[in-house]
Amino acid sequence: MYTYGNVAHGSRIGKLFFLTLGGVSFLLLIFWLVRRTNSNIISPIPDNPKQEKSVVSAIFTKKKSPDKLGKQIQKVVNNRWVNYSVFVEDYKSDFSLGINESVIYTAASVNKLPILTALYYNVEKGDIDLDRVITLQKSDIQNYGTGSIRYDTPGATYSIKTLAKLMIQQSDNTAAYILANNIVGIDDIQTLMTSWGLTQTDMANNKTSNRDIAILMKKLYNRQVAGEAYTLEMLSFLKDTDFEDRLPALLPDTAVVYHKIGTEVGVLHDTGIVVDGNMIYYIGILTTDENNDEEATQIASQISKTVYDYMKQ
Repeated sequence: MYTYGNVAHGSRIGKLFFLTLGGVSFLLLIFWLVRRTNSNIISPIPDNPKQEKSVVSAIFTKKKSPDKLGKQIQKVVNNRWVNYSVFVEDYKSDFSLGINESVIYTAASVNKLPILTALYYNVEKGDIDLDRVITLQKSDIQNYGTGSIRYDTPGATYSIKTLAKLMIQQSDNTAAYILANNIVGIDDIQTLMTSWGLTQTDMANNKTSNRDIAILMKKLYNRQVAGEAYTLEMLSFLKDTDFEDRLPALLPDTAVVYHKIGTEVGVLHDTGIVVDGNMIYYIGILTTDENNDEEATQIASQISKTVYDYMKQ
């Protein structure tokens, strides 16, 4: 009996051992299958707490409505403008708002953006040297509008880089004329813009649309015109200009605005990119038939602030 009892006891231990081994094996199999399934996930949610928080925040963030922003802009305009265009494009999402974004307007000095980008595109390729010195000719001087070069005596010299800087920061018309006609070439600029999708831009007749400028600015900002170094140089010209009373005027100091204005009789534009932390968006405001520059400037700055506040939500 003693021997039988030991054998029976050993048998129970053996059964318990194999049951335990089987259970552990089953759990290991489940764990392996889960790991194998998860390995097929290309971009799982990371373990970084900050990233997890941003994912959760995104879930509960209220989706932006173009209609709502459009109504806010119309409230600012308050029927004081008849012919205008506003286009907003968020670089961090698929949000966009368009009011007459494909209507063609007189570009005024906004046409200096195609000149700038075409210039630096060719610089990047090695076809143009920014340090090349240009001698001002009497026939180059455009004696109207903004800029300081028109007051210089023929024979004054400038590097191509300085001409580009003055063309953007001062909106210098003589600098733009030299670069467009003598350095890059109007036909070559037009061909390049068309190839980039700016189908509503006419350099010879100084026409463009908000849609086209949005395409160009996004291409510039995304380093698709030139590499990092030359892109940063172009953005530096667009950041600190003599004309900060429209898009940037009412925005907080934390906001950086890369932009180009345009002004003619009855025409007041400002187009650019606003960056504040992780918020990046294009905003373009084009007007024509306006008859009060001071009021139009105030309306443009108020629209910019309205868009900024909405995009910040």
